[in-house]
Amino acid sequence: MFRTYFKTTIRNLWKNKGYSFLNIFGLAIGIACAGLIFLWVEDELNWDQFNTKKDNLYRIRENQKYDTYVATFGSTPAPMAPVMQQEIPGVANTCRIIGWNTKLITIGNKSVYAFPNYADAALFSMFTFPFVQGNAGTAFTQLYSMVVTQSTAKKFFGDEKNVVGKTVRVDNKQDYVITGVIKDIPKNSTVQFEWVAPFQVWWNENKQWAQSWGNNDLDTYVELKPNVSAASINKILYDFIQKREPKSNARPFLWTAHDWHLRDEFDNGVETGGGQIEYVHLFSIIAWIILLIGCINFMNLATARSEKRAREVGVRKVLGAAKQNLIFQFIGESILMAVLSAILAVIIIVLVLKGFNLLTQKELVLGLTDPLHLAALVSITFICGLVAGSYPSLYLSSFNPVFVLKGLKLKDSSASFIRKGLVILQFGISIILIISTIVIYQQIQYVKSRSLGFNKNNLLEVNTNDEFNKNYEAIKQDLLVTGVVQNMALSDYSILYGGNNTDGLIWEGKPANSKVLVSNRNVSPGFINVYGLKLLAGRDFVTTDSVSSKKVNVIITKSLEQLMGKSSAVSKTIHYDGDTSGTVISVVGVVDDFIYGDMYGKPDPVMFTCIQNAGASELYVRLKTTGVEAALKKIEAVIKKDNPAYPFTYQFADDQFNKMFLNEQLVSKLSRIFAVLAIIISCLGLFGLAAFTAERRTKEIGIRKVLGASVAGITTLLSKDFLQLVAISCIVAFPVSWWMMHSWLQGYKYRIGISWWIFLAAGLSALLIALITISFQSIKAAIANPVKNLRTE
Repeated sequence: MFRTYFKTTIRNLWKNKGYSFLNIFGLAIGIACAGLIFLWVEDELNWDQFNTKKDNLYRIRENQKYDTYVATFGSTPAPMAPVMQQEIPGVANTCRIIGWNTKLITIGNKSVYAFPNYADAALFSMFTFPFVQGNAGTAFTQLYSMVVTQSTAKKFFGDEKNVVGKTVRVDNKQDYVITGVIKDIPKNSTVQFEWVAPFQVWWNENKQWAQSWGNNDLDTYVELKPNVSAASINKILYDFIQKREPKSNARPFLWTAHDWHLRDEFDNGVETGGGQIEYVHLFSIIAWIILLIGCINFMNLATARSEKRAREVGVRKVLGAAKQNLIFQFIGESILMAVLSAILAVIIIVLVLKGFNLLTQKELVLGLTDPLHLAALVSITFICGLVAGSYPSLYLSSFNPVFVLKGLKLKDSSASFIRKGLVILQFGISIILIISTIVIYQQIQYVKSRSLGFNKNNLLEVNTNDEFNKNYEAIKQDLLVTGVVQNMALSDYSILYGGNNTDGLIWEGKPANSKVLVSNRNVSPGFINVYGLKLLAGRDFVTTDSVSSKKVNVIITKSLEQLMGKSSAVSKTIHYDGDTSGTVISVVGVVDDFIYGDMYGKPDPVMFTCIQNAGASELYVRLKTTGVEAALKKIEAVIKKDNPAYPFTYQFADDQFNKMFLNEQLVSKLSRIFAVLAIIISCLGLFGLAAFTAERRTKEIGIRKVLGASVAGITTLLSKDFLQLVAISCIVAFPVSWWMMHSWLQGYKYRIGISWWIFLAAGLSALLIALITISFQSIKAAIANPVKNLRTE
């Protein structure tokens, strides 16, 4: 019986090659899209899951209350971790980690940059970083030791097998001994580094200010003992910092490893449950929707061609075939087609996976040898076959053999109604995706084009170091001579990001209980001009402002000036709460507010302080409007001449700016791709239905042509029913898409309104695409020779 069913299925597929191709290819696209999305989802859900102690791992976060909101930060005081481990019984272990600027590593005559972490030795027992050389017990027994990843070891030493005991020099200052090599850290790990050294090294260099409980410097990770609840520890942590620093307003709490990546969204001090998990849910839904569209194609084409198989069903029933046997046969045909679709989908995935990885910036692999991946593919194939074949099998197996064999016309009203409903559903989903794509793109462009308060164009950011800073004045003069540079200035931090901040500023008239968070930026003279900030009052920094003295001159943003009173802030003074040094901070200039950190929100006020060169980590260079490549070569030549030991590394501010929209850009690109694919799959089904409709009405068309009907008239006759369905799809999709996009936009403080023309454009696009799809078959039928169509009458 199975053999007979299999032969019948193969013959039927081969007999109707065109329709079989439409079914298999449409479903293959759906399965391929879903497969790629599920690979991405799997990677997101597995973030940090490689850590065997993940259920007991936490990171300390802090809530800090200010005048109008509660802010949540990840940085904590350096002394906190050892005191927690000593005083809180439920804490099994703690680890402090701080990622510092990229360091120059010199190995003999070779120099490379590598990103470090400084961490407590507990890092290797709390996190699952397996050693391939050396061991965790001896990794940090000496101060200037270093553990590197396998890739970093190859970067340093090439193909040398054993690198433990070898020495490298860091920033041309200190020799470090390689004491261990660990496996490369998974890309989906929160903790990332190329090499790690003992935390004590960083502590010794920064002890003077790091030992304060009021300074938040680093990340603190905690391992709880088994069966200890986070809630019980949080009660102890609530005033843990205040007991040691009464002026601090920080309220620390534990944040589980399961949420570090997926649920990192906080609103007014409360974890919302949002973050990356929202994209996981969104794309998972899209994957199932695209699969559904592929299944709808199968249902439509199978039920539409019911009359072609009516006699087969009638004969089988007369010969004694039971209804359940027929259902089993048709479900089997559907599953076989799904298997063929799955095979084609795997080929598609293999061909496009490299491009998909570039798009998502991941290193996903198909991994069919993975039992989970194989089970997922089999499950999706079976579900698609079952869903796609369910209604056609029930419909076909219900035919009355008497009516069929007498040649009476089958009643097709219920099947026709369902087909129309499925077409409406297909195109409704496609229209929703089109509208969503337009809205997401508009939102990203809206934020990108908002007034930033600075000029990001032709602005180059160059990484500096101590040697560079010593030679800054010479480098500056040499760069100006090149003719490709307008001006330049130093900064202690990449200006587009949050930077350091404080709530300890006091000024005349400030309410006693007021808490205002102010970002601190240390820059050199000329920075205001180089960065393109608008000076509203006062002056820019001059060289003498950076001279260390009891008087410090600062420039503030407009929002801070408004907090200091209605009059101009120029010449007003500020001091730090609790400062007994007698230092006077004087405002010499006010600049307009500019956007940094949160590109969608309103930034905190900023105070710029003029620094001496030694405190800088970034050089900002404003280029003239000359060729970028030629300018970079000239700049590199100067910097290498004056700073020969260090490689030339840089990035453009506009590229850096664009990177801050990676999630939104990914959603935008993927929604565009999926919208196009959804339309293609829908059009494949519509093409098949149009062809079948034209085939069924061949003789009608022939008679109409003989009676004088025009090609345009016949084309309109065959097209209008389908276009009506697409029009109904628009009516259904418009309110749904508006609600979805309105809800999505509420997550952004700075957002667009949804314009009416978006719906008009999406609707007209869907109608035009449908018309083009249908017209091919309609015109083909309309221009056919009526003599051939009526010859058998």
